[in-house]
Amino acid sequence: MSLMTWLSKKKVLGMTVFSAFSDEEILTFLKQQVTDGTVTTDPQTLRQQSFNGNATGGEGGLARAFVEVGSVADIQGVLKTARKFHLAVVPQTTATSTVVGSDGITGAIILSTRKMNRILEISKDDSLAVVQPGVVNGDLDQAARKQGLFYAPDPGSKPFSSIGGNVSTNAGGMSTVRYGATKDNVLGLKAVLADGRTISLGGRTLKQAFGYDLTQLFVGSEGTLGIIYEVTVKLLPIPLGQSIMGMAFFENMGKLAKGVAAIRMSGVNPTMLEALDGNTVVALDRYEKTHYADNSGAMLIFRLDGSSDKNVQVLQDLLTKYDGQHVQVTADAQQQADLEQLRRDMLPAVFAGRNHLMEDMALPLSQLAPMMDYLQDLSQRLGVMIYTAGHAGDGNVHPTFVWDKAEDQVPAAVLEALRQAFRKTLELGGTISGEHAVGMMKNQWNNPELGDNVDYLQHQIKTLFDPMNILNPKRKID
Repeated sequence: MSLMTWLSKKKVLGMTVFSAFSDEEILTFLKQQVTDGTVTTDPQTLRQQSFNGNATGGEGGLARAFVEVGSVADIQGVLKTARKFHLAVVPQTTATSTVVGSDGITGAIILSTRKMNRILEISKDDSLAVVQPGVVNGDLDQAARKQGLFYAPDPGSKPFSSIGGNVSTNAGGMSTVRYGATKDNVLGLKAVLADGRTISLGGRTLKQAFGYDLTQLFVGSEGTLGIIYEVTVKLLPIPLGQSIMGMAFFENMGKLAKGVAAIRMSGVNPTMLEALDGNTVVALDRYEKTHYADNSGAMLIFRLDGSSDKNVQVLQDLLTKYDGQHVQVTADAQQQADLEQLRRDMLPAVFAGRNHLMEDMALPLSQLAPMMDYLQDLSQRLGVMIYTAGHAGDGNVHPTFVWDKAEDQVPAAVLEALRQAFRKTLELGGTISGEHAVGMMKNQWNNPELGDNVDYLQHQIKTLFDPMNILNPKRKID
């Protein structure tokens, strides 16, 4: 036997792994722990839940089991199984993550709370609601409106994303400019820790200054610190007066951003200031069979809740001053609904028939216009098609990088454009995740954005809550 043959055999033998437990033993134990929910292991379901359209082969994997929990005891049972067999647990509700935050991990247990979907309480006296994590955002809002209240956060996925997922990612939306993101509307929550303990954070009061603010630590934690099973959220009274919506067109996104800055400082307190660049308007025309692109290069969709005639006049004057063209304003409910739908249709219009990566940067308000100009220049320099839209009122932009459907891999030019856009965002004092979370798509950027010391502290916090690293590993922080 040659030396190389002998070394090769030693290497193979040295890598042999003998599992202490069979899949059958693990799944039998898991099923014994889940008494109110269901455990599913058929390949079709596992593929469907593990790859919800965002993960690729290098970012996720096929889960071992899909568990739809029905109670807190079920959650504790899943975590007990995970601790015993050293398995990853991936929390999931409606699986709408855009950053591979709830897709499968090879051999993991996907813990779904989508069937824990009851609105437990709506209190008009306390202006709050208590809900389970599987409650859909839009359903909560509709239920609140029947009592003269509403739930303010409105991500683009409002009709189908869950409160649990919204809390885990600190989802934003079109009304953030006035009402804040999810974190600004969460009063308290309950969660199961990795070791099975239950904790209750925050409460029903609008103010709370006792102890460290662990409620806000859990908001945006992406399922890496515990499994949320109940959330208390703030509700607001429906504003008095008439709500108006409208649109205006600008030569380009840079000029639009300057107009938005003036509107924000005017005191009219807009509820929505949504921007769509010229490319996006053209895509919408294609998708909706409209002709908005005939007007100009960029579109602004705006809304004022409880507006007065004076507010509307100030808004219109500012749009004119900052070269807004073809200004339209409406108080008609159906026309307003059509405008909101137009904004929501932006994504399917841009995505249609093409591969895409949609990003989520947020800039200081003073840097929004420079960033818009930079993205346009970046597109021309690298020859990459970029469709830019976003929540201009709070500085949150969503540039979408698209390429031909026939290309299986992300083109090198697209990856370079993403890197340069991220670096420019950080250079301007912004963040590369405004409202879509981090997941596995951006966790390698923790150090560039947070710095050495904060990056290390993030890992220390994770270790304190989850010493065995079973909760959504490789998401949020790498």
